[in-house]
Amino acid sequence: MSTIWTEKFRPKTFEEIKGQSQIVQRVAAFVKMGNMPHLLFAGPAGTGKTSLTGVIVRQLFGDVWKQNFLDLNASDERGIDVIRNTIKNFAKIKTLGDFPFKIIHLDECDSLTKEAQQALRRTMENFAGSTRFILSANFSSKIIDPIQSRCTVFRFKPLSKDEIKNVIDRVVKEEELVIDEDGYNSLFEITGGDVRRLINILQSCSAIDKTINKDLIYSLVSAAEPKEIIEVLQIAVTGDFINSRNKLLDVMLRHGLSGLDVIKQIQKEIWNLDIIDERKIKLVDKCGEIEFRMVEGSDEFIQLEALLANFVK
Repeated sequence: MSTIWTEKFRPKTFEEIKGQSQIVQRVAAFVKMGNMPHLLFAGPAGTGKTSLTGVIVRQLFGDVWKQNFLDLNASDERGIDVIRNTIKNFAKIKTLGDFPFKIIHLDECDSLTKEAQQALRRTMENFAGSTRFILSANFSSKIIDPIQSRCTVFRFKPLSKDEIKNVIDRVVKEEELVIDEDGYNSLFEITGGDVRRLINILQSCSAIDKTINKDLIYSLVSAAEPKEIIEVLQIAVTGDFINSRNKLLDVMLRHGLSGLDVIKQIQKEIWNLDIIDERKIKLVDKCGEIEFRMVEGSDEFIQLEALLANFVK
C-alpha cells in the first residue's frame, strides 16, 4: 500500500528521533517519571517537534493515547473561541485509564491572537491538575511571556549534516534507492536541516528514478544550483548589470523561482564571492531590506533589479 513517506518514517520511539539528543533525553526522563510540566517546543519546521509530541503520548498512554490526546493546529483555529470551547471542553473530560492527566498539543501556537493567548494562559492555570499542554512554535518570541513562564521551553535546531545523512541512509536502505555524494550534499544544502522537506524530496525523486543524483534533485525542487546564482552575482560585481539581470531572469524562469526563493539563495552565496568582507556585509544587509519590501507587496522583479544594482555598485 502506498503511503506518504513523512508518516512512514516518522519516529515511533525516542531512539528513532534524530538530532535534539539533549531535548529527547530530558523529555524521556519526564515520561519515565509519569509526570511532566507544560512544554513549549520552539524551532524551525521539520526539526522533530511534532514527532517528539507523538512519541510522548504513545509512551505515556499506550493503546489509549488517542482518547487522552487532543491535537490542534493553531494556524487553522487561531481565535479565542477555540480556547474557550474546544480546549476547555476536552480539559474537563475525565482521563481514560489510570493516568493523572491528559495532553493537549497546540501546533503553530505562535499563530494564536494575543487575546487567544491570554485565554490559553488562564486555561493552563485552571486545568493544570488534569491536563498538560505541549505547545509548538516556529518563533517563541511571538508567545506572550506569561505562557512561556508556565512552560519548560525546549529550543530545537536544524539537523546537522551527519544527522541528515543518517536519515537519508535509512530511507535509501528501506526503499532500495541509490544516491551519490553530490546527492547527499545537495539535499543538505536545499533542506537546511528540515527532515520533513528532505523526505518529501526523496519520495518525489524515487517516483522518477531509483538512482538519485544532484541533477534529479534540483529538477524537482524550487531552487537553482548554487553555481548558477554565483554566476549571476559574479557578472554583477564586474559591473555588467544588463547581462546579470538577463541571466537571473533566465534562471528564475527555468526553475520556476519566486523572488523570495532567489533572495534566500543570493544571501547564502554572497559569502562565496571574491570581494572584501565589508562589502559582503553591506550586500547581506541589502538582501534583508529587499526581502522586507517583497513581503510587504513590492514588485519582485523591480526589487531584484534594485538588488543587482547594489552588486554592480
